[in-house]
Amino acid sequence: MAKLTLKLLDETFAIHSLAVNSPLPQAVLDAPIYFIAKTYEEVSIVAPEHVKINSDDVEPGWQALEVVGPLDFTLTGILASISTILANAKISIFAISTFDTDYILVKRENIDNAISVLKNNDYQVIQ
Repeated sequence: MAKLTLKLLDETFAIHSLAVNSPLPQAVLDAPIYFIAKTYEEVSIVAPEHVKINSDDVEPGWQALEVVGPLDFTLTGILASISTILANAKISIFAISTFDTDYILVKRENIDNAISVLKNNDYQVIQ
């Protein structure tokens, strides 16, 4: 598979956990970028860190690398390749997929190392 281009987003994100029956906060819906997932057990929200949410738990300090897309649904192994490279470098990720692309979130203190490792594995990273 050809190596793809990743773009470092300017925002720093927080990952929130809310009870399954929680209403979606208007502040999130007003944010320029956000991700929401709901399961039978909880609601997860990823939003810019400056967006204040009354959540049950929060993990701040994440930066996002966007796989420059749009990506065709026939492509395979994109997240597997990136996550394996970062896992081999002992860098934890939080992955998000959308209709058009994928996002790999990395803790702020590890982002420079993640970018270096990806570049060393022939990925282009736009900063």
